[in-house]
Amino acid sequence: MSATFTFDIFSSFDGYGSPTGPYGGYWGKQGPEFLAHRLAQFGEKQRMVLGANTYRLMASMLASHPAGSEVHDSWVSRMTNLPTTVVSNSLQGPLDWPDANVLTGDPIEAVARLKEESDLPLRSHGSLTLNRALLAAGLVDLVQVTIFPVINSRGQSAEDRIFEGTGDFDLELIESNTLDGHTQELIYRPTPRN
Repeated sequence: MSATFTFDIFSSFDGYGSPTGPYGGYWGKQGPEFLAHRLAQFGEKQRMVLGANTYRLMASMLASHPAGSEVHDSWVSRMTNLPTTVVSNSLQGPLDWPDANVLTGDPIEAVARLKEESDLPLRSHGSLTLNRALLAAGLVDLVQVTIFPVINSRGQSAEDRIFEGTGDFDLELIESNTLDGHTQELIYRPTPRN
C-alpha cells in the first residue's frame, strides 16, 4: 500500500506562499491556537519530504536565529527532528539536519518509489517547485493549506504564487479548522481536471 503524501503550505488569502518584509513566516498572524495545532500535527509519526531549496532555506534560518525566536517555534523544532528525505541532485550528505538523507534522481520517480516503500505517511512543508511537480504528476494525496488573513497587494509583501503552473484540479474538502478566530486550515483531496 502506498503512503499518503500531504503537501502542507502556508498561504495569504490571495495565494502567495512566501511573506517578505517585516511580516515573518506567518504574516504576523500566528496565535496560540495555531501554534498548538501545528505542534500536535507534528507529534504524529511521519516522514518529511523537502526540496533542496526549502532544506537550504530552513537549515540556514534555524542556524542564524537564536533559540526562542519565531523561527524556533516548538512545532518547527519537532518537525526538524522527524525523519526527513531531501529530494535533490545538487546536495550530498551528510546533511546538517537530524535524521535526514538525500534522495537523488528524477524527483517524480524518486518520490513515487518513496511512497511505495515508506511505512510512514509523507508530508512536505513548503518546497513549492517540488510539490508543484508532484501535484501535476498525481503523487499528492492531500493538499493542506493554512490561509492567513492577509491580502498581498500586487504581491508587494509576498512572492511565489503557490499553485502557479500545476494544472487544473477539483478539490474535495476533507477537513477544515478555524484557528485563533481568523486563520483557516483547509485539507483537500485533489483530482486533476481533464
